[in-house]
Amino acid sequence: MSRVRTRPTRDDTRERLFEAAAQVFEERGIGAASIETIAAAAGFTRGAFYSNFAGKDDLIVAMLEDHVERSIAHHRELLARHRTADDFVAALRATERSRHDPLGRAPLLHMELVLYVARAEMRRPELAKRLRARRRLVAEIVTATMQEAGSRGVRDPAWAAAMLLALEDGFRLHRLIDPESTPADSFFRALKDLRKLAET
Repeated sequence: MSRVRTRPTRDDTRERLFEAAAQVFEERGIGAASIETIAAAAGFTRGAFYSNFAGKDDLIVAMLEDHVERSIAHHRELLARHRTADDFVAALRATERSRHDPLGRAPLLHMELVLYVARAEMRRPELAKRLRARRRLVAEIVTATMQEAGSRGVRDPAWAAAMLLALEDGFRLHRLIDPESTPADSFFRALKDLRKLAET
């Protein structure tokens, strides 16, 4: 009997390249990381890399896109099962979604990649597209959980979503800079305090 040789699927290849790139970027820095090093760390050739990405910038944008898609899918799955605000937040705190998401495990690298792409003005619309997708999702969550509670909802869910995302990103940055004064649950504590203010 001849052995059947199985090749990794395109999705498997991309996932391995994402994982390898995250490791190489963290070890060497984005600028010093070469395509050859990333491909080798993933167990592929340079040709395999170029069959999936046009270059390092294309890889980085794809990594950010993958991170946002995973985040959106995760939040939608939670919302389908937890419709009240308390249940949703509790489920969000309890679940681990970063096992297959290298940027979910490395918030500092995530921010570095965002800034790296943002330096190229022509690439900023791609970042804006991901940010708008995140805002739409949070607005959807805000609307759904408030309707479940029988509340009239906020006047402008899109603006509420923008504020919540800015708050989350801000606390993430503050925790990276000064973890002693920024507990891991800072964002969730802020959510609780905001809800109390809204109810008064």
